[in-house]
Amino acid sequence: MIDELLLPLLCCPLSRQPLAPAPPELLARLETERAAGTLRNRAGQPLAAPIDAGLVRADGALFFPVRSGIPLLVADESVTLSRP
Repeated sequence: MIDELLLPLLCCPLSRQPLAPAPPELLARLETERAAGTLRNRAGQPLAAPIDAGLVRADGALFFPVRSGIPLLVADESVTLSRP
């Protein structure tokens, strides 16, 4: 996951809102969607790598994957989260 000292420095590249670690239930849901082939990033590409960590924007609208401890803070790599 993300180093606790680094986390307060990270923000969404689109809105500059703070980011927080994604809760386990969200990670599980996204991984299920990814495995089923239905999860796509904002660029429209399917996510190939397993989802085991990520960051969520403060408003809950975007998810940014973390791979090998590195957050992918690129708008096209983010995943739009559906609203309940």
